Amino acid sequence: MTASRKIRSIFVSASVAAIACASPAIAQDTNESTAETQGTGLGTIIVTANRREENLQDVAISAATLQEDRVQSLFASGADNTALSGQVPGLFVESSNGRAAPRFYIRGLGNTDFDLAASQPVSVIMDEIVLENVTLKSFPIFDVERIEVLRGPQGTLFGRNTPAGIVKIDTKKPTFDTNAQASLSVGTLGTVALDFGIGGGIAQDIVAVRLSGLYQRRSDWVDNDFTGEDDALGGFEDLALRGQVLIEPTERLSFLVNAQYRDLDGTSTLFRANILGPGNNKLNQNYDRDTVFYDAGGGNEARYETFGISGTMTYEADVATLTSITSFYDSEGSSRGDIDGGFGASFAPPFGPGFIPFPADTQDSIDLTQTTHEVRLASNSDGPFTWQVGAYGFWSDFTVTTVGFTFPPPVTVRHRNDAWAAFGQVTGQLSETVRVTGGLRYTEDDKRFIVVSGSTPQPRGVEDERLTWDLSAFLDVSEEASVYARVASGFRAPTIQGRDVAFFSPPSIAMSEKIMSYEAGFKSQMADNRIRLNGAVFYYTVDDPQFTAVGGGGNLVQLVNAKKGTGLGFEIDSAFQPTEYLTFTAGFAWNDTEIKDDTLAVGICAQCNVIDPLVMIGGNTRALVDGNPFPNAPEITADITAELTIPVGVDHRIFLFTDWQYQGATNFFLYESQEFNADNQIEGGLQIGYGHIDGDWELALFARNITNEHNVRGGIDFNNNTAFVNDPRIIGISARVNY
Repeated sequence: MTASRKIRSIFVSASVAAIACASPAIAQDTNESTAETQGTGLGTIIVTANRREENLQDVAISAATLQEDRVQSLFASGADNTALSGQVPGLFVESSNGRAAPRFYIRGLGNTDFDLAASQPVSVIMDEIVLENVTLKSFPIFDVERIEVLRGPQGTLFGRNTPAGIVKIDTKKPTFDTNAQASLSVGTLGTVALDFGIGGGIAQDIVAVRLSGLYQRRSDWVDNDFTGEDDALGGFEDLALRGQVLIEPTERLSFLVNAQYRDLDGTSTLFRANILGPGNNKLNQNYDRDTVFYDAGGGNEARYETFGISGTMTYEADVATLTSITSFYDSEGSSRGDIDGGFGASFAPPFGPGFIPFPADTQDSIDLTQTTHEVRLASNSDGPFTWQVGAYGFWSDFTVTTVGFTFPPPVTVRHRNDAWAAFGQVTGQLSETVRVTGGLRYTEDDKRFIVVSGSTPQPRGVEDERLTWDLSAFLDVSEEASVYARVASGFRAPTIQGRDVAFFSPPSIAMSEKIMSYEAGFKSQMADNRIRLNGAVFYYTVDDPQFTAVGGGGNLVQLVNAKKGTGLGFEIDSAFQPTEYLTFTAGFAWNDTEIKDDTLAVGICAQCNVIDPLVMIGGNTRALVDGNPFPNAPEITADITAELTIPVGVDHRIFLFTDWQYQGATNFFLYESQEFNADNQIEGGLQIGYGHIDGDWELALFARNITNEHNVRGGIDFNNNTAFVNDPRIIGISARVNY
């Protein structure tokens, strides 16, 4: 048995053991941070799922968090936001656009659309601002307080396009106490990661500031055997900065200005031709992680520049607090790729990776502005009833240009999206042990599309108005345990997809996706807060789910509405601290998703072996996908962490931290084939270090993807059996300081 297989066996056994321990709970929890768990029990996890700070154990929602230390370790190897995948149960993240446009999935519900105009059912919210476009969702994560993953529809307080849930990122804010932190990592393949944050008061009790930043780089490390160039691809430089100013002229009034900037220059996703099968999903002899065979792609460059600024005003009156948040984002960039993953004459080995029918070299670019404004009023009362009401506006305007350097000719399209909403939520403490929360939100969403150049205008417009709601009940069974139930609705606004105009097809439209979700769970914290078991079981139905039929022989991106979709599953998160020096966390999620539409037929791959029923429509072969799982919906995800601390003297410690993530059966597309799917994937990390007992400083050796797994992350199906894989093993050394 190989070392990799042994680790897999250990991981699965540990997962089963953790689930067995948690058998009374079908649920969700949180990943603990070093500082929070060290010697004080598991502590209190704060979440803001209801737009106010609350104990996770008191919130009737399936939520999980990643704390500051865990996040910092995760990105020490130069990872991008897809590194969040699998870090909490039910969360999956992937990208075919490199570091520029990640796609998020929760409970199996997401969107495989690779266009820069894609909409998604998982919202990313950073510092109370929704990052709607896929390029904004890639803004680097650094100097954070915590990351929250809220599972299930979040339509009442967070609006449309959240039927699957949200990823909520809260960064550190200015305080009047001087404080600073910095982390530097250096690793293999020329990897460097530096992040820092420093702040404090500059006018006593009136003005405070914070400056933070992140710099990540990696050297080119992939050879191009077509050109004979060594170390031609794979590198990147990613710089992000954040500046904040807090002004508190009175005890009741405060203003916070937050400005962010990012500059990315790197390699887009490296597609690899004919590395799957045929007849199975295994990597074959055409695959070499260190080598590609590119005759095009212009170096697969990805360049993006993003600027964002927001202003928050808070006024705390006796009865209620008024909050007003205004933001503006501007993003511009492009990514280019050798999409076919090789070169056209490569049908004659040893010249290249198998047969490629025709060349494909395209570049997509975007020029975007987004403006939002929200105002809300929330009660300050400690009485039996609390409430909040608010209004929200969203305005987005961007152009997307698709260029084919051999085919097709350049086409530029313009998307505009205006939306507004009004919402309210009330919570009533009906007794000492029973609490009920209900909320409503009314939303109007309007989208407009037109071809700006390269084709006829082809104007399109679509709009919708929806009332979404949620209702939950929370019951304290004892001081250590509680149960809850939640029913919630939500929707993803209608979508227009225009990339196909470049390939001489009309734009496609998908109408609103509507979800109804049912959830029940429990939360418990026992043994003097050294054991936490939380959990949820869920079932949801989606009417008119929006899917993206990508690829096929025409390299198209077609939006479609299926008649219906369903999802069923459960989540388990647990944390254990058997001693003050040893902490474990374990999480497990099972999702069973299904497309229910006996007439939905989609395009298929060029060379793979489709296992769905096939039909001929308009002279083209199509696959019937009724009964298939949702695309990129892992049936099982699991994660385990362990941290051991060994005191050295009075002030210092040796520590060891390891984390492992498992991903079960995952189908990449709407149709099912023998090649385009993945199963039984695992990745792990390790950190061994020495530092101050209070976390003032530390030095550590680290490794990500420590067993150097070769995991397929997705595919390109229109030309050949092209796929892309995970990052290689990175080993390095890191240093941290906190003041």
